[in-house]
Formats: sequence, C-alpha cells, structure tokens
Amino acid sequence: MATSTYLSNPLVTVNAVDMTDQCSSANLSRVIEALESTSFGKTARVYTAGLENSTLTLTMYNSFAASETYATLAALVGTSTTVKIKPTSAATSATNPESTLTGCYLETLPIVNAALGALDTIDITFTGGVYSVAVA
Repeated sequence: MATSTYLSNPLVTVNAVDMTDQCSSANLSRVIEALESTSFGKTARVYTAGLENSTLTLTMYNSFAASETYATLAALVGTSTTVKIKPTSAATSATNPESTLTGCYLETLPIVNAALGALDTIDITFTGGVYSVAVA
C-alpha cells in the first residue's frame, strides 16, 4: 500500500497576514450539513447535501506585538474574513494545495490563557464561508 508522510509545517494566512510563526496547530474540516430527505415507504434514512459549514481551528501563541496574534485578530471578531492554509510554504501545486475559506466568521477571541511556566496559547475557530482549493 502506498503511503505519503510529511513533516507538518503548514503555511497559515489570516486576512492576508502570514500567521505561520504564531501557529502550533491547525485543523481544517470541510462540512456539508446533511438534510434528511427520507420519504414514506423507505426502510432506511436518506440524506441530501445542505449548506456548507466548514471550520478552521488554530492554536496560536498569544503575542501582543505589532502585526502578531492579537493585533491581527482583534479587529476580526464579529466579522467575516478570508483564511488560507496549505501543507507547506512551497509553491501551490497538486501536491501542495492551498485551501481557502472566504467569508468565514470569527466569533470569539480569547484574550489571555495563561498558566505558570507555560506559553500563552489561544484556540480560535473560523466558521462558515466558502471553501475552495487551488492547485496551481
């Protein structure tokens, strides 16, 4: 069985700002909500595609310096923006596709998540928007 292994080091862009150096985890899930379309007489449930509701969850190191985490995200709370992620910083290609959520929504921005002896990290989630993927 053929397998592909790579060291996870994605390129993350939020609102056209490269946030790669502030991210330690990224999880992009494409979701198309299931709508039940089962009719009388069926013996099993039947579903059809509903609205898209994809999410991108990022774990980020919290920094309050200019052009870093807080400065980039604070103005985006309660608004729609564009986020992009691809497996590596190499050129976009069929083996390094760039996924984009256009018009996704940032509902919550944790301000401080501190613990003694630990780096301050926050988890943020962008929801909704239109998913697209580029291979060139």
